[in-house]
Amino acid sequence: MARSSHLPFGTARRRWRLVPGGRGAERTLYVIPARNEEATLGGLLERMAALGHAPVLVVSDASEDDTAAVARRHGAMVLDLPLQLGAWGATQAGLRFARRLGFRQVVTLDADGQHEPDCIPELMRARHATGADIVIGAHPQRLSRARKLAWRWFRLLSGLRVEDLTSGFRCYDARAIDLLSGPAATLLDYQDVGVLLLARRHGLRVTEIPVRMHPRGNGRSRVFYSWPTVAMYMFQTTLLCIARIGRFGGRQSLLEAEV
Repeated sequence: MARSSHLPFGTARRRWRLVPGGRGAERTLYVIPARNEEATLGGLLERMAALGHAPVLVVSDASEDDTAAVARRHGAMVLDLPLQLGAWGATQAGLRFARRLGFRQVVTLDADGQHEPDCIPELMRARHATGADIVIGAHPQRLSRARKLAWRWFRLLSGLRVEDLTSGFRCYDARAIDLLSGPAATLLDYQDVGVLLLARRHGLRVTEIPVRMHPRGNGRSRVFYSWPTVAMYMFQTTLLCIARIGRFGGRQSLLEAEV
């Protein structure tokens, strides 16, 4: 279970109940999963604050540096995970936090400086314009040739047509928060194919829009940093695709057109 190293959970509940917008408004929480991102997190949080994107929750995935301390200094709420759960596990912890506190929209960003906070309104507008439950900020140009081949393979097996499968720059509505904070999504190791197949199985609609992204400012990919890790990722994701989770369950409702 995640523990908060910033505020006791009950205190956080009382504090953030007063988010502007009033009862029944669509309250948004900005979730940033982070592991050892002290070098880039501060700049991202400063940019978020300058643009008025708040409240922000940083989920420190058992970081070994000052990630949590940097987040606190910049006024973010912090969940400090005692065990490393990976990017999706940390993201799901943020979704569960949002659901418990009554937030009905969540925007997730990476902490390494790749995602541009200026593009957040574009994600929100796309969600409202299309009625999608999940909007993915896509930038396929960032992918290497090897990754593009891998994504083509996964799209072929799964029937998905999302171009940027691993982008963590996403906007989730209340239906997506409820589903992805639940036990079915806990079994997933990654935020890409498995999450999208699960969403499709339950009739959620997904779309992606083109956004700007920057080169990674610090650290390395959690998946593509060694051949054994890549091999395990390819094996697990291929099994998911072959199992066709959700391909014949529920209605075919994955929106695949760009906005």
